[in-house]
Amino acid sequence: MNTQLETLPYRHVLTLPTMGSAVRITRETTEQVLAEWGISRRHPSVDPALLILAELVTNSVRHAAVLSPNVTVIFAGGPDTFAFAVHDRHPYQPPLYDAVIGTGSTGLATVVELTLQIGGTAVVRGDPDGQGKSIWVTLPL
Repeated sequence: MNTQLETLPYRHVLTLPTMGSAVRITRETTEQVLAEWGISRRHPSVDPALLILAELVTNSVRHAAVLSPNVTVIFAGGPDTFAFAVHDRHPYQPPLYDAVIGTGSTGLATVVELTLQIGGTAVVRGDPDGQGKSIWVTLPL
């Protein structure tokens, strides 16, 4: 996590087996976390956040499960920011912005397009050992 995200006062971490049910559980947990943090379900960033998380967790389930028995979702929030990451232990680091120009997967294109449309950022951060990565998304509230 970078210094700006480390200053966000709210945190939640969810670790699940890398299997199909992780997508549903992530969505339900996200809704619960946001409600606990006082963020309305009707806030314009919530639906995009739920879709982005579903796409990222689905990608981990589809592409990383063979090397990553678990997927971890990290949430951080503050009065004007909702950040989250999806982490798995597969070494491949997808080029997020290639997805938008048509050379990547359609799921990642959706992630990047939604993130940019609402003024957010997305970045891939590799694990220090090179054997995993996190895709971090930061959205305005």
